[in-house]
Amino acid sequence: MLIWKRNLWVLWIGVFFTSASFSMVIPFLPIFLLQIGVHEHTEVWSGLLFSAAFFAGAIASPFWGRVADKYGRKPLLIRAGLALFVVYTLTAFVTNPYQLLGLRIMQGLLSGFIPGAIALIGTNTPSNKVGYALSMISSASASGGIVGPLLGGGIASLVGNRVAFGSAGMFALISTLLVIFWVTEDNFTPSKEKGSIRNDFKVAASNRSLMLVLALTAITSGSIMTIEPVLPLYIVDLGSSSRHASLLAGIVFSLPGIASVIFAPMWGKWADKVGFQKVLFIGLMGGGIGTIAQIIFSNIWGFSITRFIFGIFFCAVFPALNGLVVRSTPKDFRGRAFGLHQTSNQIGGMIGPIIGGILGGFFPVQTVFVVTGFLLLAATGLAYWKSNELNREQKTKFAPEK
Repeated sequence: MLIWKRNLWVLWIGVFFTSASFSMVIPFLPIFLLQIGVHEHTEVWSGLLFSAAFFAGAIASPFWGRVADKYGRKPLLIRAGLALFVVYTLTAFVTNPYQLLGLRIMQGLLSGFIPGAIALIGTNTPSNKVGYALSMISSASASGGIVGPLLGGGIASLVGNRVAFGSAGMFALISTLLVIFWVTEDNFTPSKEKGSIRNDFKVAASNRSLMLVLALTAITSGSIMTIEPVLPLYIVDLGSSSRHASLLAGIVFSLPGIASVIFAPMWGKWADKVGFQKVLFIGLMGGGIGTIAQIIFSNIWGFSITRFIFGIFFCAVFPALNGLVVRSTPKDFRGRAFGLHQTSNQIGGMIGPIIGGILGGFFPVQTVFVVTGFLLLAATGLAYWKSNELNREQKTKFAPEK
């Protein structure tokens, strides 16, 4: 098997396990707070736990990007995987919310397995296969996100949340071992540039196409996270007549992920033929229209079908953005570029839930869907308006070698 293909399949499994380990524990943190005796201000603690890792990750990502350009993406993957193993394992033994908060901050500061995998794939894959490879990694993350809550919920119901956290740690360890023994990073030239993170920001600021991608990433990530605080409750409300409303909510919630598993590789192959810019434009437009269309239906079945169609289009967005990062940066800056890309993602992840929570608290829940949809359509307009900058990805100046 060609090295790039082996890397792709090994990292697909690694990203799947890492994504599953993340989704095994994150949805159950509020419940775990009650189990360790937090019965006052539980919502505040829950919000702190969710946002702490995003905030810490936004700060740390540019630093780890610089380290990756100097020492390689494979060492970065190993470090991040071991950090997740330690954090999840220690989480199984916490006795108060301060310990849990500290571990969440540590997770944000030290993790970065999936961005590292994306950077390695983007740098060590033939240029005419980058779109397909990045879409496959996206499908791995989506698959893990679907399976994780089922595993976490099942383990927690059988033997408790602490064992579920420990199991998530073992998943992260498996991912790390796969990287150690079967991932090869051949296409790597260490960056000899002596600089600083501050200088990295200056270099990125001079790259107009990269800055546009970072802006689109922050808007897109923020728009999706805007809807997260209200979506589960809205699904349960639509299916309130069902005896199995909670189970139905879990299934409907996962529909975009299922669509991503099926359709992301197709979008990736098409991106290799027509360019990431066109795929990004279609994905953003379809995602924006699909989000607004979800409020048309007042029954769970119409909502579910619309949400699945939304997932078909939106699963094209993040692989296209990752591909544009690859296309718009030289190889010796790519680790730092993905570090900045992750920072943009984390910033959107922090701001989005705050906006969604405020809107959901003062206005009908449908308002959140409308605002989210218009944010995605605004991102579509920005991508179209700045199409000349994005056209740089058509050039092969910074493309990976075949």
